[in-house]
Amino acid sequence: MKRGITISNFKSILKIATAFIGAIVGAGFASGQEIVQYYTSFGIPGLFGSILATILYMFVGMALVRIGSRLRTRSHKEAVYQIGGKFVGTVIDYVLILTLFGVGVVMLAGAGSNLSQQFNLPVVFGTTLITVLIFVIGVLQLNKIIVIIGSITPFLLIFVILIAIYSIFNTTDSLASLNQIAKEQPTNLPNWWISFINHVSFNTSVGAAIAFVIGGEEKNEKNAIMGGLLGGLGLGFIIILGNGAIFSQMAVLDGQALPILEMVNNISPILGICMALVLYAMIFNTAISMFLPFTTRFTKIGTKHFAFFLGTTLIIAYMASFIGFSDLIGLFYPVIGCLGLVLLITLAISWLRLNRLEKQYS
Repeated sequence: MKRGITISNFKSILKIATAFIGAIVGAGFASGQEIVQYYTSFGIPGLFGSILATILYMFVGMALVRIGSRLRTRSHKEAVYQIGGKFVGTVIDYVLILTLFGVGVVMLAGAGSNLSQQFNLPVVFGTTLITVLIFVIGVLQLNKIIVIIGSITPFLLIFVILIAIYSIFNTTDSLASLNQIAKEQPTNLPNWWISFINHVSFNTSVGAAIAFVIGGEEKNEKNAIMGGLLGGLGLGFIIILGNGAIFSQMAVLDGQALPILEMVNNISPILGICMALVLYAMIFNTAISMFLPFTTRFTKIGTKHFAFFLGTTLIIAYMASFIGFSDLIGLFYPVIGCLGLVLLITLAISWLRLNRLEKQYS
């Protein structure tokens, strides 16, 4: 009998892990604004929050992918109704629908902030450009472009990790002064422990749809569990490192909408341009990954109704995006985090009921 992890198993585990991370790391996350509002704004306690969030993300990753693998789901609808029943499943389904639209709006706002901060362009330019691109590529179904842009994710993660390490080891301010500045950052969360739970709950809603499908494609449940575990660990690692980096540079990042982009610019303007372009591509990738599933939830792709519904959705989202990138994250994300608690609790219960579910749906 063979023991240990084979090369094939390792590739499957790594594929699941990177897909899970890529589904959650969007513009708010990668730019650092999300980390500021959920962790850095609470100062030193926020650092502890990021560590505890990592543990919770490891569980969430395992649970989502394992359930998908066990139930062989092809869409999030199949999974949520099986694990939650008719009533709870309906609640979760609508929470995920709201999440898709809301995060899409935030991505449009993030696109405007990105080009505005880096190139001093009007916010309306970056927001309009990405809205048009989403509609054109969505209607024409240029999936190859989406795949190419999605492959940029590892480069973004490398950027974030290297910049974080550089920033942490090059801070010149005292811990006390950084802690004071950090606590002055605006947030709509009451304290650090509610904040980290809310963040995990929110991102569980963001990543659930893709995680269920990823799990459904993996027949080996052990691979699914290990992939979800590794994905959650990687996600938590990015949070811890990103939070530490932003905290260490709080004196120069105070008030910046995209703090990680600002850190890159402080190191090298050329790297800043590269980072801005990579980030814009990632914003587009996240945005189209939100708006297309939202549209196909109500219409069939490739039809006239699809084009009309997508266009109408984008117009509404476009107008809503001018509330502002930072404000949207501060207002919308905590709300979805609260609603996403239903999914988080259901996952915990389902983890304990998997054996019974297997007999029922096998």
